[in-house]
Order: sequence, then C-alpha cells, then structure tokens
Amino acid sequence: MTRVVQKYGGSSVATPMKLRRVARRIRESVGGGSEVVVVVSAMGDTTDELIALAHRITSDPPSREMDMLLSSGETITAPLLAMALHAAGTPAISLTGAQAGIRTSGAHRTARIVDIVPQRVLDELERGNVVVVAGFQGATEDMDVTTLGRGGSDTTAVALAVAIRADHCEIFTDVPGVHTADPRIVPNARVIAAIDYDEMLELASAGARVMHPRAVEIGEAYSMEIRVRSTFDNEPGTIIARQDKMEIRQKVRAIAHETDVAKVTILRVPDKPGVAAAVFGPFGDAGIDIDTVLQNVSHDGTTDLSFTIAESHLRKARRMLPSVAKSVQAQGYTATAGIAKVTVIGSGLRGTPGIYAKIFRALADSEINIQMIATGEIHVTCIIDRPRVRDAVRALHTAFELERI
Repeated sequence: MTRVVQKYGGSSVATPMKLRRVARRIRESVGGGSEVVVVVSAMGDTTDELIALAHRITSDPPSREMDMLLSSGETITAPLLAMALHAAGTPAISLTGAQAGIRTSGAHRTARIVDIVPQRVLDELERGNVVVVAGFQGATEDMDVTTLGRGGSDTTAVALAVAIRADHCEIFTDVPGVHTADPRIVPNARVIAAIDYDEMLELASAGARVMHPRAVEIGEAYSMEIRVRSTFDNEPGTIIARQDKMEIRQKVRAIAHETDVAKVTILRVPDKPGVAAAVFGPFGDAGIDIDTVLQNVSHDGTTDLSFTIAESHLRKARRMLPSVAKSVQAQGYTATAGIAKVTVIGSGLRGTPGIYAKIFRALADSEINIQMIATGEIHVTCIIDRPRVRDAVRALHTAFELERI
C-alpha cells in the first residue's frame, strides 16, 4: 500500500462545494489503495481577512496573539474537510499542527519546524482514517501555537511526508503545474513535466508562487518527490525530484519575476573592510532581507553600495537609512520603489557560452534598461523598471523558445 501526503491550497478549499470536490479526490486515492494524509490551508482569503481584522483592533498586534488568530483559519478548514469525508462514507479525523506532532522554534509568525513526532498520525492511519492536518502551524515545547509564514502549508506537507515516510507528496493548487513563466503574462507558457530541486528552489525564490522555497529545501534534503498538480483535473502536473538527464535537457527551464522590489543605494561609502557588514547588519536585525547586491568600482576611496529589498519593507528601511548612512560615513542614500526583477533559471546556464549575451540582447531589443545584474550557477537576475516587467518576461520566454518544451 502506498502512503501519500496531499496538500490543498486556499483556492482549492474556498467553499463548501470545493471542499466536497476535494473530498471526492481524496476518496479516489483511498479507493486506489493509498493511505492518505491531507494538509489544508485556510479557506480562500481567510488569512488576509484575519490580518485585516487584527489591524482594526490595533496597529501593532502582538506576534504571539497573531499566531493564535491566524492559525484558526486552517483549524477551521481541517474539521470541515473531515466532515465532508465522513458524509461521503470515508472515515477521517482532523488534527491541529500540534496534535500532529509538529514542533517548532519560538519565532512567532516565522517559526521553523525543528521536529515532527508523527505517532498520532501513524496511529490514525493504522485505524483506517484519512488524517486531515491543519497546515501552516505547529507548537513550541511550551505548547505555544506558532505559524510558519506565508506558504507554510507547503512546508507542513513536505515535512510531514518526510516524517511519516510517504512515497511522495502532492501539492494541489489552482494551476496545472509549474509553468515556464506566469501564464497570465505568457499565455503559451508550458507546464514543465519534471524539474530538479535546485531549479525549482531558484524559481520559487525568484517569485514563482506555486511552491514555497522552504518546502523545496526540505524535499531536496530528504529526497522527497513532490508533485504539483491541479485540484480541478487529473493531469500529472510537475514532478520535482532529482533529474539525471543533464546533457539533453533544455538549457533554460523557466522565467520568473517579482514585483515587490525596491532598490536602496548608500552613496559614496568609504571603501574599507567592514563597511558592508555595518550596512547590512542593522537590516538583518530589523528582519529585512537583502537580495541583489551591487558595489561599484572604487574611486577616490569611496564606492556606491546598492541592494534590493521587498518594497513592503521600504517604509521601515527609510526610517533606518539616516542612521545607517551616518554610521558608515556615507555621503547620502537613495531609496527607490517601482522596480522589479526578472530571472532566467536553468542548470544549462553554467558552462554554456552565449547564454548571457542572449539574455541581454533579448532585453535590449525590447528597449528594456537593466539597472542591476546578479548571477549564480543556475540563474541570472536583472533589476528593471516595474512597468516593463511583463515585456521582459515575454521577450525572454520567446528568446529561449520555452513554449516548445
């Protein structure tokens, strides 16, 4: 008998009718001879609505209480789905993250899973139940409820699949799989049949919303095969697993983009050891992630240091910049919104002459100016003006003929 973990996102369980549809799919898996553990997200826009509700009470809600509040969304979905399964004649039981044995760090709103003790889940499977687990949540050793951050239900599902030694983990969503680009921008984008963990991790980190990066990291660390599929059809979707056809694969696999981007430049910083640490340290302490970094060539003993952050953090960054610039004896700073990043991803980028030129030529031919460039072994990221991001994605998708995958 196979054992599988299935995760259903918020759009898949948004209404009672959709919950009953999910229940039918689960019943099909059980009827096919599988033991099934299900991880669910909050219904529809419930999480956003709960956040808005909290901010109607106070502009600065305590993180612990926010975790108690936000975890209720998944805690509502899980028993409703269990009820739908019972009504259809399939034994099921719902569990919170804590009841499923998910133990986390104490960082409220951004907790990390430190251990899973899945004995309750295994016992319920032995009794013949479908186990429906509330995703996105866990508990500390002191049994304080924590949440795992945006996309945390993906992380719950893959980690739980590892803990119970499932054969694979299925991520059901409202799209048919991982695409070569956002199909809302590129209508002829194709579903990628199979992709390696490292390429998927780059794709998720660069802005693709279909999988959470932390879930991919766990899958790679424990060689857990992940299948991304549509809730609404029976197509195979995308398999995320180690690939062994490196030489014959498409050199570029996908184009990703992100629009929640702002650029910060510290002007005329003294070019000496320790300056970058002094700049980036306060941002890290404030919980602001630094992304693309560019340092200009030093002239007359000073340099400009540019980097990107999420635009959602720009207001906080602007409050910090005067003291940061002063601490490193910079002569000024700028903070710019309205930019975006577009990323070309593929294992074939390394060791393939001409690919970089092809990327930059495609953007130049579309008269798209590149403000910053960051490269890695399997990605090239270009920072551009936000109004041109759709044009950039289309140009790069066409240049690498990804519609033919």
